[in-house]
Amino acid sequence: MTEIAVLSGKGGTGKTCLSAAFATINKNMVVADCDVDTANLHLILQPEDYIEEKFVTGQKAVINFSTCTNCGLCVNYCRFDAMAFVKGKVVISETSCDGCKLCARVCASQSITMVENDKSRWYVGNYRNGKLIHARLAPGEENSGKLVNVVREQARRVAKETGCEAIVIDGPPGTGCPVISSVTGANRVVVVTEPSNSGFHDMKRLLELVANFNIKAFVVINKYDLNKDVTASIETWCNQQNIPVVGKLIFYEPVVHAMVRCKSIIEYLPDSEISKEIYRIFDIIFNQN
Repeated sequence: MTEIAVLSGKGGTGKTCLSAAFATINKNMVVADCDVDTANLHLILQPEDYIEEKFVTGQKAVINFSTCTNCGLCVNYCRFDAMAFVKGKVVISETSCDGCKLCARVCASQSITMVENDKSRWYVGNYRNGKLIHARLAPGEENSGKLVNVVREQARRVAKETGCEAIVIDGPPGTGCPVISSVTGANRVVVVTEPSNSGFHDMKRLLELVANFNIKAFVVINKYDLNKDVTASIETWCNQQNIPVVGKLIFYEPVVHAMVRCKSIIEYLPDSEISKEIYRIFDIIFNQN
């Protein structure tokens, strides 16, 4: 099975737009939206979810005030400053609590219990060209890398059940833990960049990360015509690193119009020059030996 991860060193480069275009080129596609912190591919693909499951990201401490003696032992032991006295009463800051359970262990009156953080969800749904597996990490909750692993495992399961030979992974921006979870086990990586100094810099950092996994990498320069000098610099650097620049996409306002209508540019204007270029990029990447 082929797994193609579409990534970007920074947000706003057009990564999800390209992923949506890939997802709507063929039928019987399996797509994994691994940008679990700020998932938005579902806004374009509009899946009808038939599976919704909880994802437990950790635990948080809760005080039973009917038995709490306000002795302050938990306040003294908490290393995350999540517990404090407020008007003579011990309170817990949910955003600061790390779920380490130490307060529950030292509580003499056994008034502190640990409750699971279970507001995050993952989904499997049908969209017009196949299956979309996506997730939503609840605000303030952690373990996004583990949630990415769940999304990818479900994508592989669905692909096997449906006989799909390739999975498109819309990864998160940056170089952090969720990106590493998105890349691990993938066969190919498409890095989408833009012709800006920050885009160029973050692209190099991301490609340095990908190189550690010994995965074939490709570069797509989006909105290349906005700064052709930086575009040329990106192409020169990629050539020096033996990293193929497989496509350059123009700045094209109808791409935004397509998203507003919950469509990819492939669906909205299939005969446009940018759609033809995306078809060409798709063929190069998916047919790469």
